[in-house]
Amino acid sequence: MATQANWTEGTTNTGATQLQLVTFEVANEEFAVDILAVQEINRMMELTRVPQSPAEVEGVINLRGKIIPVIDLRRKFGMTETQKSDASRIIVVEVHKRVIGFIVDRVHEVLRISSDIVEPAPAMVCSIDSEFIAGVGKLQDRLIILLDIAKLFANHAQNDAAKAA
Repeated sequence: MATQANWTEGTTNTGATQLQLVTFEVANEEFAVDILAVQEINRMMELTRVPQSPAEVEGVINLRGKIIPVIDLRRKFGMTETQKSDASRIIVVEVHKRVIGFIVDRVHEVLRISSDIVEPAPAMVCSIDSEFIAGVGKLQDRLIILLDIAKLFANHAQNDAAKAA
């Protein structure tokens, strides 16, 4: 699968590669990101709103002295917004040498799957833009949408780099 050059992989005895993923839920759809991109997963905390920030930016958090922008994935994907719950989490990732957090409805598990069961995403696989989808994992009882976080957060990383220059 050529679109997943940045996924954490290990080789199985059958020659297929193993992908290590963190799976989570947003609006009853299951997504995953590469575990190596994830720095940490935090409970919801108080966010500071930033005037004139893009609509999907929920605010910023102070995480051990670093100010980190936090994106609401429901807004980013154009999904219906709901109240945050006790299960809501902020997943902190590094993208383009920039640390960004994103809010999910709940985190499920760390999962290893074979790259053999991942297929490129059809254009209308879910309610989000397919350019952000690296592939779809077909498990026995469910489908997992693998997100390309480099593409998903490219604009935020570029905006931050432009401000720093």
